Amino acid sequence: MPEPDRIAFQGEPGAYSHTACRQAMPALEPLPCKTFEEAIAACRTGAAKFAMLPVENSTFGRVADIHALLPDSGLFIIAETFVPVAIQLMGVKGATPEGVTEARSHPMLLGQCREFLNARGIRPVIGADTAGSARQVGELGDPTVAALASELAAEINGLEILARDIQDNAHNATRFLLMSRQKVEAEPSAPKVLTTFVFEVRNVPAALYKAMGGFATNGVNMVKLESYMVGGSFTATQFLADIEGHPEDPGVRFAMEELAFFTSFRKILGVYPAHPYRARAGRPAEGAAA
Repeated sequence: MPEPDRIAFQGEPGAYSHTACRQAMPALEPLPCKTFEEAIAACRTGAAKFAMLPVENSTFGRVADIHALLPDSGLFIIAETFVPVAIQLMGVKGATPEGVTEARSHPMLLGQCREFLNARGIRPVIGADTAGSARQVGELGDPTVAALASELAAEINGLEILARDIQDNAHNATRFLLMSRQKVEAEPSAPKVLTTFVFEVRNVPAALYKAMGGFATNGVNMVKLESYMVGGSFTATQFLADIEGHPEDPGVRFAMEELAFFTSFRKILGVYPAHPYRARAGRPAEGAAA
């Protein structure tokens, strides 16, 4: 049976994850899922060819739950993409910006438009998510109630955009990972490659410091390092890291070999090209060298 040409994402049609799917894989049919787990399962079971997962936002940091789901997802990272968070104020036909008294959206988007809403006396109201709020506003039909969502959400739900790009931070963007059941790695000769992996340090003094030392001494740039608890334990901590370079690069290979001495668990989640947005945004390495 041929594999379905679909890409799964969490959220309703018009969500920013939907925009990421269109941007990265415009030829594939988007498959909305209620949860991140469902999006992962759709890809893992073959209901979708890929899954698109948000991992971090430049203003609000990492997306909850994703880091804990990635190691056991059974999927591999094959690409990354960035979606600028352009937030639109939208309402039903006939609504006007001056007549809006209430705006609904996900708490994250409400927080990113605080200055705009306060200046106009618009009351923020928490909705289920961005695209869901747009759908609710369309169903309600009240010109005084608006939604904060993407331009795609307005298009899908037949809403008019009353004010464009109202986010307080013009440089806000969300990073997404394209996941696949098939392990597809960038070539070692590719110009800009990222390797993402998770690890757990041994319970010995200065284990993390020693584990990271190999990346510094071998000249490997670590652009991301985040920790999260495992199974609710305060003593078992895993780390997720992004480094510049391919596992076959000598420096990366030596650093990973040294990492093995101080860790009880290591797993590479993906080796993939760095997205051009990193350079365009002036953040080719989102952190300091390890």
